[in-house]
Amino acid sequence: MKKFPYYPIFLDISGKRCVVIGGGKVALRKVRLLLEHGGRVEVVSPTLCPELRQLAGDGSIKVISQNYQPGVLADAFIAIAATTEADTNEKVAEEAKRQGILVNVVDNPEQSNFIVPSSLRRGDIAIAISTAGKSPALARKIRTQLEQNFGEEYTSLVMLISEVRAELKQRGIIVSGDAWQQALDLDLLSDLVRRGENERAKAILLSNLIKP
Repeated sequence: MKKFPYYPIFLDISGKRCVVIGGGKVALRKVRLLLEHGGRVEVVSPTLCPELRQLAGDGSIKVISQNYQPGVLADAFIAIAATTEADTNEKVAEEAKRQGILVNVVDNPEQSNFIVPSSLRRGDIAIAISTAGKSPALARKIRTQLEQNFGEEYTSLVMLISEVRAELKQRGIIVSGDAWQQALDLDLLSDLVRRGENERAKAILLSNLIKP
C-alpha cells in the first residue's frame, strides 16, 4: 500500500492558543488565517508590521514583544515559525516537537509536522488542496480554478441539504449513503438555488430520496 506524507484533517482551533513567531508580512498571513478560524493568537516578535500593530491595537491578538525564547510555546496548541532566521525557526520546531505541539515552519515542510494547504470556502464547504509542500504555486493555481466552479449558491445548498436531513430524521426515514449520492443532482440543485428556487430544489431532493 502506498503511503502518503500527510494525513488530511480539519482542526477545530476555536479558542485555542496559537503562537506565531515573527512579525512580518508572512507572519501576518498566518495570523489572519488563524483568526478567521477562531484561534486565540499570540505573536512573539520585538517588531511588528503595521497590520499586526493594528490587530494588536484593537485587541485581536496578544503580542509578546521579544525575540523567541524557549518556554514561550508552553500550553500552545499550534506554533508557527515565520521569522527570516532559519536558526530561530529550527529552535521553534524543536521545542514544539518536544512538547507535542503542532508546528509549521514557513517554507520548510521538513521541519514541520503539519503544512497549511491552499483552500477555498463557500459557507460550510471547505476545499483544501495540497502538493505535500512540493509546489504551493500549483496548489494555489488549482484552488483558483476550483473557485470558478463553486459559486456562492453552494452556501445555500449546504443549508438546504441540512434541512432535508433534519426533516428525514424527524420523520424517521433512513437513507443510505448510496441513495444520497444518487439523489444529489448537483447541477440541477445548484442551478435552482442560484435562481432563488430553494423550495423547488428541496422538494426535488426529497422526492429523489423518498422514491417508492
